Amino acid sequence: SILSEYAKNPKIRIELNEKNSGSTFKQWNKGVRLSRGEYIWLAESDDYADARLLERLVGALDAEPAAVFAYCRSWRVDSEDRPYGFIDHYLADLDQDRWTGDFCSEGLAECRNYFIFRNVVANASAVVFRKAIYEAVGGADESYQLCGDWKLWASMALRGKVLHLSEPLNYFRFHDGSVGGRDIRRAILAHESLRVVRWLSDQVSIAETRRSKLFQTLAKLWIPPVISLGVPIRLKWAILRNATAIDSHALRRMVRPALAAAWVKLARICRIATDKNIRTARDQNS
Repeated sequence: SILSEYAKNPKIRIELNEKNSGSTFKQWNKGVRLSRGEYIWLAESDDYADARLLERLVGALDAEPAAVFAYCRSWRVDSEDRPYGFIDHYLADLDQDRWTGDFCSEGLAECRNYFIFRNVVANASAVVFRKAIYEAVGGADESYQLCGDWKLWASMALRGKVLHLSEPLNYFRFHDGSVGGRDIRRAILAHESLRVVRWLSDQVSIAETRRSKLFQTLAKLWIPPVISLGVPIRLKWAILRNATAIDSHALRRMVRPALAAAWVKLARICRIATDKNIRTARDQNS
């Protein structure tokens, strides 16, 4: 009923799917394809925004024609809309203060220094971008399940400048998800992250001093699913292929964590066997 009220506005167009497409990035491409404006804002899930978000981000893009997209900080809120910190906290190891201030940066530098490590756009709902640039890079890559946004922002950044506003005008609602399938999800995330980094490595040069940090950062992401018993072997091989293509010492980096994991599993087996023997002996004595 609420949507129907908006549908009466001649500037509003509503398109409903007959069935779930099953792909976030397929929906993005469809939405952008149907849109008629110069700028695009993706209102994701049940995130919500400050009433000034569009005014501030569109104004920033109008003032800087070379900028391909503008984004702001996002509050992390609970189910009761109570803010509890910013969602860009995971970027602190890249730069403690960068996302606490405004900046306009060359996209190439953003890719070389930050996007190569991870997706620095913490929330798609905090971005306004130029439709023409989105189309120029081919839109979102629908072969991704989780990291299509990362590749998209990096692809667009390579076409111009990137604007960031430190004012938090977006709200990301965080839900405690179920733990089911967590190992598989982490493995897919690792696989797709390596795909993005491998692609981006072909687009930009990385300073030798930063390569070591990059490899160590990636290793923390991809090694756990590779040594996990809950990940299919085919997915493990896909992860390893990308890891070794990026880092010539990838297999060497895996040896110590793999041995440590094996030792923990062996110790657990021995403890279980010992406990069983103790219970058997106790039962016999009784």
